[in-house]
Amino acid sequence: MAERREGDPGADADVAQEVARGLAALGLAIDDRQLARLLEDLARAAAIGRTLGARQRAQLVAFVALLAKWNRAYNLTAIREPDAMGTHHVLDALAVLPHLPPGDRLRLLDVGSGGGVPGIPLAIARPSWQVVLLDASQKKGAFLQQATIELELANTHAVTARVEDYAPEEPFDVVISRAFSDLATFARAGARLLAPRGCLCAMKGRYPADEIAALPANVRVVATSALAVPGLDAERHLVVMEPA
Repeated sequence: MAERREGDPGADADVAQEVARGLAALGLAIDDRQLARLLEDLARAAAIGRTLGARQRAQLVAFVALLAKWNRAYNLTAIREPDAMGTHHVLDALAVLPHLPPGDRLRLLDVGSGGGVPGIPLAIARPSWQVVLLDASQKKGAFLQQATIELELANTHAVTARVEDYAPEEPFDVVISRAFSDLATFARAGARLLAPRGCLCAMKGRYPADEIAALPANVRVVATSALAVPGLDAERHLVVMEPA
């Protein structure tokens, strides 16, 4: 049987069926217009260096539906519409993938994970990675725990704790955050959790020149990358640091 490729009508139908099954299994729903927008966004993930299979796209749509459902009661994100979550959360998270270290067995810690971004999209896109979602908020921790269960993310673990108090059994290759704090605070909190040759990755909006200038001498910036997020008309940057 010939392999179906991205963009083929048969492949698109396969994805739609996988998404429908996944949403039904979780008792979730998204209206047809928003679902179409979400699938269009996920099809554009190849533009940021990641081709997603049908199951991965189904998991990402289910993640958005779950986030939208919990958001009504728990205020996890200021973005309310599921189709907008596809761009502002899912594609925004996936945009960092080409800039993270290569490897199939990375351990990644998402500090201040909140609604599961960037950790959950990264865990779905890279199922061979081990991902820990860390947040101090009990209500956000409850969402993260439920999301890992309902999305069947065997490579993902949610922890409710302050980063200053967190004591993992093993260190991490990547410690990442999005809008958690200024760079210096993040570096101080995350550096002790790194494995040798590990890196700190901070997702930012505008280029954070003042925060970079305020970094302590024992933290070195090794890369700053402008991120192009399909469908998002806003500045995005990734700052990669390591202990000096």
